[in-house]
Amino acid sequence: MRNTKINIFLGVMVVVLLGWMLKGTFFQPGAGDLKAGFKEVAQYRNENNTGPVQYVFAVTVKDTIWSEMETYGNYKPHHKGGNTKVYYFLEGTKVPTELGAGKVNFDSSFDRSCVGLYEKSAMGNTSITKRPFN
Repeated sequence: MRNTKINIFLGVMVVVLLGWMLKGTFFQPGAGDLKAGFKEVAQYRNENNTGPVQYVFAVTVKDTIWSEMETYGNYKPHHKGGNTKVYYFLEGTKVPTELGAGKVNFDSSFDRSCVGLYEKSAMGNTSITKRPFN
């Protein structure tokens, strides 16, 4: 009788623990949970798989909540030794639809409407720059 109670208790604990782990796995926060209204307009990834991989994103935001902009940038893919850039533009302004590699990632006519730049370097250091082209 005593072993039966212990087995039932252990079985219930295993089921509860398993349910808790599954909840944690399938209900992770993501970019959709942020309040600034992020909308990805364009993206670029170079095709060089043997060297540094560069990701570039152009994203519109409803509001410039800098902490959320940094969090959104952290959600974006990054490769060891590569570089990730996210350019932020206010919703309703001119936004580039074509991006490229290198230091200059889009036409300079869009510089004025860029409100922020998130960058994750090859060493994993992150930075966010307000008005990077002013």
